[in-house]
Amino acid sequence: FIHSRESLQPNGTKRIQMDQTTLENTWLKEQCRLAKAVKLQDDYKWANLGDEKGDRDLKLIGGVDISFVKGTNKAVASLVVIEFPSLKVMYEDYVSTEMKFPYIPGFLAFREIDAIVDLFKKLIKENPKLSPDITVVDGNGILHHRSCGLASHAGVLLDIATIGVAKKLLCVDGIKRLELEAEWDKAIKSVPKGELCSLDLNGQSGKMYGYMLQSTLKTKKPVYVSPGHRVSFETAKKIVQACSRHRIPEPV
Repeated sequence: FIHSRESLQPNGTKRIQMDQTTLENTWLKEQCRLAKAVKLQDDYKWANLGDEKGDRDLKLIGGVDISFVKGTNKAVASLVVIEFPSLKVMYEDYVSTEMKFPYIPGFLAFREIDAIVDLFKKLIKENPKLSPDITVVDGNGILHHRSCGLASHAGVLLDIATIGVAKKLLCVDGIKRLELEAEWDKAIKSVPKGELCSLDLNGQSGKMYGYMLQSTLKTKKPVYVSPGHRVSFETAKKIVQACSRHRIPEPV
């Protein structure tokens, strides 16, 4: 994508469109390649998540988030690692960054991935013992038009286990926001006292993408959870609920 002054002149309009189209086509191919590499199975059977056949305990959970300075391309990326199940913060790091690419719907990961990769490289180099078993990403996993949101993208690229947690619903594969919200209102009123509400996110194709999930009894407002990479649907749900003191999971 061209940011030069010359390209913004009236006679440069066609050039900008061609450059963005080329960029989108390149990203599309890479996104489809990454999506094919996504694994929706757990690396291990986690004993402290209630698996009777568990072969190890989940000890460290990471959280990744990127916050933007309003009206600019500047942002701060964070990586936090907490101990599980105490939720005690064991590591945190932040990096200021400036986005190199524009926001293009469906390709958010390409805009944010560099900062995330840098944070993980630093962690692995300087504090490898604090590398998380699973990382929660502020964004979507397979709940995406091509089943490769930021959590899946980062998971495959870094070869780590990830979960996507989004605050807003990305409507894919015929999932309709208003219909889902109406179903949620009914479901949360009928859920037994003391239990958390959960709805499967199924597309018109029959494919499951994740959950519309009540993360804690303190709120009825849901989050949208989807496995990113090397994590099963059920484990993604369990971890988000186990880490949530409030609506958004603690690492994030």
